[in-house]
Amino acid sequence: MKLGIIGAMDVEVATLKQLMQNKSERTVAGAVYCEGILEGLSVVVVQCGVGKVNAALCVQALCDLFMVTHIVNTGVAGSLNASLDIGDLVISSDAIYHDFDCHVLNDYYVVGQVPGLSVRAFPADKMLTELAYSVADKACPGHTAIGTIASGDQFVCGKEQKQQIVDDTNALCTEMEGAAIAHGAWRNGVPFVIIRAISDKADDSAEMDYPTFEAIAAKKCAEITRAMASALANLVK
Repeated sequence: MKLGIIGAMDVEVATLKQLMQNKSERTVAGAVYCEGILEGLSVVVVQCGVGKVNAALCVQALCDLFMVTHIVNTGVAGSLNASLDIGDLVISSDAIYHDFDCHVLNDYYVVGQVPGLSVRAFPADKMLTELAYSVADKACPGHTAIGTIASGDQFVCGKEQKQQIVDDTNALCTEMEGAAIAHGAWRNGVPFVIIRAISDKADDSAEMDYPTFEAIAAKKCAEITRAMASALANLVK
């Protein structure tokens, strides 16, 4: 097993890189890929940058150049559900675009549906999802949920915008990379899961909450990813 770990920002991957052994780095299309051993597991960690295109580029590089067998996306997200507070964790059951809309072309194309694809939401790997939930719930009992994660090239910070995403996708949280990573992994036949820590409420308070809680939430998510790498290493022994 070789695990690809993708985070959008440096704060999301720096902790993991510090914990790695036998590290080597390679730059591809402006992104630095750090390959080595994390908790006894072969991994490649990369900061993809913000947004869907950056995220998709990293997925393809991980598949083509580093031959990863599984992918984890770690990072922060805005809550779309009243039961999810700052610091809580969301594990993906699937991921969907909230800003992809071709319904004017055909009524079949509801929000999130990419023409030509057989799925609207990209399903996460069941084994990875269950493992991630188990690790996260152990670290934060009662503060972890499994559900849909919605992605778009927008920082969501308005109540109307938030409600529209909920109405369109029924997602638990929103961010800017997960669905693109899920899309790329799905097209390549690589199992994936998304792990997100809530950094803000994705409403009128988001601009205030996000800078305060981003680093805290990202560190928590990195700790869960590290624990998951350890669990996966034990599975493949």
